[in-house]
Amino acid sequence: MSEWEQEVADAFSEVGVLAQAHTGFLLRAGQTEMALAVASAISQGRALVVEAGTGVGKTYAYLVPALLSGERVLLSTATKALQDQLYGRDLPRVLQALGLPKRTALLKGRSSYLCWHRLVSARQQAMDNALACSLGEVEQWAQATQTGDLVELPHLDERSSIATLVTSTRDNCLGAACAYARDCHVNLARRNALAADVVVVNHHLLFADMAVRESDIAPLLPSVRVVVVDEAHQLNDIGVQFLGAQLGSARLQDFARELLATGRQSALGLADWHALAAALDTAARSLRTLPGGDGAAGRRAWEGGAPQGYEARAWTEMFDSLLLQLEGISAALTHASAYAPELDRLLERAEDLLALARRFAAPAAGEHVRWLEVSASELRLMESPHDVAQALRSRLMGLPDPEAEAVPAPAPAVQEGLSVPRTWIFTSATLGDDERLSWFTEPCGLQNARVLRVASPFDYAAQAALYVPQHLPAPGDEAHSSALAVWLAPAVQRLGGRTLVLTTSLRALRAIGAGLREGLPAQAGVEVLVQGESPKRWLMERFRSGSSRGQGGCVLVASASFWEGFDVPGDTLQLVVIDKLPFPPPGDPLARARGQRMEALGRSAFAHYAVPEAAVALKQGAGRLIRSETDRGILVVCDRRLTDRGYGKRLLRALPPMRRLLDAQAFDEALAELTTTPTTVSTPP
Repeated sequence: MSEWEQEVADAFSEVGVLAQAHTGFLLRAGQTEMALAVASAISQGRALVVEAGTGVGKTYAYLVPALLSGERVLLSTATKALQDQLYGRDLPRVLQALGLPKRTALLKGRSSYLCWHRLVSARQQAMDNALACSLGEVEQWAQATQTGDLVELPHLDERSSIATLVTSTRDNCLGAACAYARDCHVNLARRNALAADVVVVNHHLLFADMAVRESDIAPLLPSVRVVVVDEAHQLNDIGVQFLGAQLGSARLQDFARELLATGRQSALGLADWHALAAALDTAARSLRTLPGGDGAAGRRAWEGGAPQGYEARAWTEMFDSLLLQLEGISAALTHASAYAPELDRLLERAEDLLALARRFAAPAAGEHVRWLEVSASELRLMESPHDVAQALRSRLMGLPDPEAEAVPAPAPAVQEGLSVPRTWIFTSATLGDDERLSWFTEPCGLQNARVLRVASPFDYAAQAALYVPQHLPAPGDEAHSSALAVWLAPAVQRLGGRTLVLTTSLRALRAIGAGLREGLPAQAGVEVLVQGESPKRWLMERFRSGSSRGQGGCVLVASASFWEGFDVPGDTLQLVVIDKLPFPPPGDPLARARGQRMEALGRSAFAHYAVPEAAVALKQGAGRLIRSETDRGILVVCDRRLTDRGYGKRLLRALPPMRRLLDAQAFDEALAELTTTPTTVSTPP
């Protein structure tokens, strides 16, 4: 062990700097093991993949060696919530404990920052009193903020249109021509990042630079020697969004509106801007109204010349019309672009849209998957690779072949005049269900990286129990959700709320939410919260408040984003219910394409794709239950396949080693224990 690695080990000892700085610091062997593995990877310039179970303290385990290395460090997270926590809480605490004077910076995408130009324009154009009032509140905050980060506006609903009105996109940013360029919060954040020793970003930024000409991360990479990717389990799904292409009807219509406004203002008489904009708007609307589309929200497969349900000839004619309109607009803007910088910027956007339209008019390239994404307000054409393996290795990490583990030269990034980081650390609480963490390493091209699995320090056999009810209808039965709600309501009432129900579909979410509201009497004092009915931030805060401040406890019925990242230690959450095993949706085009690729490789799509996906998702959902050494609770999986199918054994092994409740009586007794014995909250660093 080198002197530096010994310094890392000493930091985690009972008398080390962390114990001295933090009252209640617990010595955890797994945390020290992970920290030393990170230190070794940094010393050797190798890639390391670490699955660190809940409670290990992985954040400190990678921060301490990364900071003590003396290298420039880039930290990346999947969510803005963890990004803010890292920058605002964990990083300052560790730096203070280590006594290191490091410069730190937080860098997000431009949609997180206030745009002065957009705010002023929105204020001038606001016709609605309520909108004008909301914009006035934003303007008042804007006069005081140092960062322009919208997270400072706690009452801003994530579903609100206000954020879109007061932030810029790459398409509508005026760049150096903007009158507010000197005060631009995006530019300030980038300058701070370039000057910092430690920069906290997110996965979207890591991959966005591969997809667009504008760059946030690329200028940082030459001098960054250590990259830590936290919440790495989301890396593949986030990456494929940026490595493919998408073209939406809303984007086309937005461009048509800006074309009309800018053309009339800056180039009146040089072209018939009204006719050009109207024709493009009509073509965009035809994407949503073309016969064959049933308007149902979701994904629709696109494997041939047209998406599923559409007549190929009509689809081709629609696309020919769209191409014709974009070509005409591009020609008009080429002629007019010299008259104003705004027109030159519009020309760039027109050329980008034309290139995208031509791409979707041609067959999908290589192993890319193509589909339609349909929502209530928009139809988007989507294309992506199956995974991020090639791009992550060659374009970010600089690894030229699958056998390399360190970062050598020359790689594509080096050929462009950039060096590449020496060490990449990938970590999460859930990265797979086998010893090689194949679920994560294969799609990310990291089969040859060192893999470490650090078990949770929690005593799951004593703290948690697993129950699989046998009397409910089969998961494919239409009566499953309503029967689940009827059975669950008495248990929720006994607990006084304190329940999280995770569903695998929106239909189940609505049915279970309605069933619980009907089955819980008003005098029970339990509030039923349903995702989608209120802002996510409010739902989380209301649930966490529990029965405090004179309020009753809650049962939260949620899907999608609540399966991970929702942490509620203590008595406030003691029952987690999962409605069905979370297999990939059978009709999802990307999931089907990944399964087909497994079949082409001679593997079973179900055993080698669907089951690992379900195992990881199930592990994530179960992880909401026990968040500290003193938490107690019950996990209920309302799907008999977990116990009566062969693959159920594999899924059970993916779960924490909880004790099993074999019948309804055992479940009732476990519930009774939760209602009579209080839990203390313990959250050491």
